[in-house]
Amino acid sequence: MKKTIKTILIPLCAVILVTSCNKDFLNTQPLDKAAAASTWTDGALSEMFVTDIYNGIQEGTLQQNSLDNQTDNCLFNFGRQDIMESAISPSNTGGVLGTMEWGNMYSRIRAANLALENLATAPFDADMVARLKGETYFLRAYYYNQLLRYYGAIPLIKSSYVLSSPDFTIPRNTYEECVNSIVSDVDSAALLLDGKSLALGRATKAAAMALKSRVLTYAASDLHDMPTAKAKSAVINGFSNPELLGYVSGDQNARWLAAKAASKAVLDLGGIGYNLNLTAPQSKESAITDYQNVFLGKGGGEKDAIFAKWYINAATDDWGAWYPRNNMPNGYHGWSSTEPTQKFVDSYEMMDGSKFDWNNPAEAAAPYENRDPRFYASVFYDGAAWKPRTTDGAAIDPFGELQFGTYQTGTGGGTTSPYFGLDTRNSSIENWNGTRTGYVIRKMMDPNPAIVDMNQKSELPTILIRYTEVVFNYVEACLETGDEATAKEWLNKIRFRAGMPAITASGSALVDAYRNERNIEMFAEDQRFFDARRWMIAPEHFGQKVKIMVITGTLKPGKTVTTYRYSKDNYNYNYHIQEIEQGVENRSWNDKVYFPPIKLDEMNKNSKLIQNPGYN
Repeated sequence: MKKTIKTILIPLCAVILVTSCNKDFLNTQPLDKAAAASTWTDGALSEMFVTDIYNGIQEGTLQQNSLDNQTDNCLFNFGRQDIMESAISPSNTGGVLGTMEWGNMYSRIRAANLALENLATAPFDADMVARLKGETYFLRAYYYNQLLRYYGAIPLIKSSYVLSSPDFTIPRNTYEECVNSIVSDVDSAALLLDGKSLALGRATKAAAMALKSRVLTYAASDLHDMPTAKAKSAVINGFSNPELLGYVSGDQNARWLAAKAASKAVLDLGGIGYNLNLTAPQSKESAITDYQNVFLGKGGGEKDAIFAKWYINAATDDWGAWYPRNNMPNGYHGWSSTEPTQKFVDSYEMMDGSKFDWNNPAEAAAPYENRDPRFYASVFYDGAAWKPRTTDGAAIDPFGELQFGTYQTGTGGGTTSPYFGLDTRNSSIENWNGTRTGYVIRKMMDPNPAIVDMNQKSELPTILIRYTEVVFNYVEACLETGDEATAKEWLNKIRFRAGMPAITASGSALVDAYRNERNIEMFAEDQRFFDARRWMIAPEHFGQKVKIMVITGTLKPGKTVTTYRYSKDNYNYNYHIQEIEQGVENRSWNDKVYFPPIKLDEMNKNSKLIQNPGYN
């Protein structure tokens, strides 16, 4: 031990003696980092700094525990969602996604503030400076809106803090001030990015305008009109600072007109959007392909993605690239993380546009036939064809079909044995990852049959703003301002692309149809969590117990099966709906969950913050 110490100390002393004679030693620049001052005099370094601000997006819609798991659409396979049990508090904020988490967002906002301060005097190419400023304005607006739509009003900070700052505490601005600030940033971004050619995944003029459409649509909604919200919620009515949650004065209809104009401006841009010029429903097969292409980012579908994060597996190990492994059924060695509920599955219409009805004997006997084509591109269900199984499953299921039930093998009317499907919690393959609801998400999965290895990452994009969302925003604003004809015209453009017939309803029935259509089309895209809140329909939908599907297949008399495969010729199938077992997730709703709490650590850091209603 002593010998080792001496060996270390001798060269260390030598270093001290030698370097103490060199007064410039402490001023040596590191070889692996750029000095802060150099960053803003070099265009390439400045672009690298701005590029890093994009990383606040994180996994976007490809999170393992997506926001749809915190709605009536889905169940998360690996733990209770405290927010769905109304069990959140400042000391237990539940599963807040990183791209909405208070500290994460403010760290990116500070980086954006630094960039804007330094780009104001950057000496390199003016066109490049303008583009980088435009991107930064967009990103600051995007991250502020992530906070705004989750928490309500937040403190607006437009400059970077330095150690000499006299005070690091700041109160929350009003909701109206936050909206105005975000709109100002996206307007600046749109102006600066006009005519600019940008690499895939970077902010554009269209992205800035589309974000404005989202911001103003939310701002016009009932949850943020305080007279309306107070009338619908005792928790909000009792809050002494309603200006933090929405508008305390002004005309809600005027706000809807502003949202309508912002959305229409995007629709008038041209060159974006995908296959929305049909005059009649297209075929089921074409509709499924078109819907998949949007999320595969190919075949023209990429034009629907106004703002998206694209993965390059050679350059990153981003968690979103593991979306297939995180969500494929366990029989394919996936984790079945996001599981659609029976309530959500039932919301898919029949191909003729009628509502699915369990009281209809024909529909109840074949619940997965003749449904909205988007169902087949979004949900793994019992009997659905998928990919060849991996080696350990191929001998058990050589057909590559989903098995979510319990079936008989042997001879009907004779000797039979129970066979538990490969994709269940009684499977011979990773049964602990089996579905609890009888379904697994399929949306945003690459159907390429050659890609079955769950250790292989995906390069599919995580779409953050779609042209289709802006169409929905425009439809909603039209409905709210009494223009039903235009609302149906644009709503049916989406329907026709999806292979579904035109909606002809009016009044409240049209509003209900629109809301269901939006939920079906935008499934698993972080919409339902906010939509149900801003429409103030969450109490009637989010507090329901999760309904699941239990499937059994009984051999018909005289039919012999040794290797199971879905077959209505060989089997009678029974579809039984029941509530999920007690303790998995006991959903309930409390109006305080309209606005989740600000984390206790943040409240302790900043004495000027006012907590959201229901958490004191």
